[in-house]
Amino acid sequence: MIRNNGYSEEYKIDTFNDFQNFFDLSPDLLCVAGFDGFFKRINPAVSKLLGYTNEELMSRPINEFVYYDDQNVTEEVRNDLRKKTPLFNFENRYLTKNGAIIWLLWTSLPIEKDNLVYAIAKNITHKKELEEERNLQLGELIKINNEYKQLTYTSAHDLRSPVNNLLAVFELLDTSTISDEETLEYISILKSTSESLKQTLNDYVAVLDRKNELNAAVEELFFQNALDEVLLSINSLVQNSQATINVNFSEIEKITFNNAYLKSIFLNLVTNSIKYTKQGHNPIISIYTKKDENGSKQLIISDNGIGFDMDKVKDRIFGLHQKFNDNSDSNGIGLYLVYNHITNLGGHITVESEINKGAKFTITFKD
Repeated sequence: MIRNNGYSEEYKIDTFNDFQNFFDLSPDLLCVAGFDGFFKRINPAVSKLLGYTNEELMSRPINEFVYYDDQNVTEEVRNDLRKKTPLFNFENRYLTKNGAIIWLLWTSLPIEKDNLVYAIAKNITHKKELEEERNLQLGELIKINNEYKQLTYTSAHDLRSPVNNLLAVFELLDTSTISDEETLEYISILKSTSESLKQTLNDYVAVLDRKNELNAAVEELFFQNALDEVLLSINSLVQNSQATINVNFSEIEKITFNNAYLKSIFLNLVTNSIKYTKQGHNPIISIYTKKDENGSKQLIISDNGIGFDMDKVKDRIFGLHQKFNDNSDSNGIGLYLVYNHITNLGGHITVESEINKGAKFTITFKD
């Protein structure tokens, strides 16, 4: 028996067979690919998972089996492999022969002298599906949480009005005409309790305001960029309504604000101006910036629409689910969102309007 470095030739043959069995029986995808982008050798797990025969897999470039959205990035990392850069934990998607999408996690090592890449991949499709399901559930939880936050904020905010009215009654009440000591004591208790409740509500709303402000990341934004993105998204609505939109951001071109909030403000106010245009008239919308007498930055959006009866709507205009017309598209949420976006970051908004004379929204940002 011939020995080589302490091992028998017979054992070397067995070892080769063991590795062959390991290659063939492995549930992971084992591949040898050339620098030319073709498979040179694959184990049965590859064809079993992808649904192609070995001949089909080796006769076409590997990238043809990659999901089209991942082909560019896959080609980039393959080029890196040709430059002797090993690849670890790379994820991409492949398409099976029956059209299913699978996720693979790759580890690949290039051998430059042979112009070959040795690779092993794990099927992580189930993991990705679980992640997607988790993200969907997380998104739903975030949505529900935000709705509860808005409801809590609105409840605390709206409760201040009746409390203020109650305190106003106490101010108008002439206690000098009341001689009954017990009645005076009850009035004093009610007034003290109302003042305490008002302070509690004010503190609670202030805390919510601070939390909302901290949760909304701010950055320097150009008004024109945000508006352009919104107008692009509603291009069909603008074109079909034959709306004229006059824009002038020359006085103030940018603002430090939350990007999503700013686009939502533009989206809701512009679409409202189009939806609530006067019958027989094309919408004319003006959007511009200026500084008020105190030097504060303002964004003004006005239109020639049906307007509001301000004597009737009063402070309900920014309330949740408040509707002021019979338009089937009206859901009473848009202006509520606009109001909260602005006030959450320390600004305020006012409205000037008359029936059939349009509406003018003036947003004053926090300095």
